[in-house]
Amino acid sequence: METLVVDHPLVAHKLTTLRDVRTDSPTFRRLADELVTLLAYEATRDVRVTDVTVDTPVSPAKGVRLAKPYPLVVPILRAGLGMLDGMTRLLPTAEVGFLGMVRNESTLKAETYATRLPDDLSGRQCFVVDPMLATGGTLAAAVQFLFERGAVDVTAICLLAAPEGLAYMDKVFANTGRPIRVVTAALDERLNEHGYIVPGLGDAGDRLYGVV
Repeated sequence: METLVVDHPLVAHKLTTLRDVRTDSPTFRRLADELVTLLAYEATRDVRVTDVTVDTPVSPAKGVRLAKPYPLVVPILRAGLGMLDGMTRLLPTAEVGFLGMVRNESTLKAETYATRLPDDLSGRQCFVVDPMLATGGTLAAAVQFLFERGAVDVTAICLLAAPEGLAYMDKVFANTGRPIRVVTAALDERLNEHGYIVPGLGDAGDRLYGVV
């Protein structure tokens, strides 16, 4: 498994404001959207393309276009929805699937409650978006779900990651030979006793949409 922590001043600037407890939900949503687009730029560095030739006003020119089948963007509900627009802005031709997963706060394990994905993902590159990679249980379950449907490689885009979550992902997919990549804005210190990232930014879903 490959991990990329995006080291960029604009990423750090926006993340600092997201962490701030004084940042209200509208500002949090806007900054999360902007930050995801910056992360997606790095996450899509290996997206598949095909060679094409186009006519400019002056002469033919060689270039590339996204190859088919187009990438699939999969937000993990509900917090992942706050990252969807930032992804599709960069990948407007991508298709979108939805995966509803929630962490059981007693067991800290992921439970699936809704899916809206193609049954056959053969040949597809998938981009999973979920703000927080904490224990790693939810993300690992989501990635495994996509591979079971035939995805060829999966990239996860997270605003924050904890060392424990990355270690769990690495353990689950070690020696599988499957291409997995995690792209994040920061690797934080640790998890606390409740499974929250420290220093983190709180509950991303609540910060995005309010407490429901």
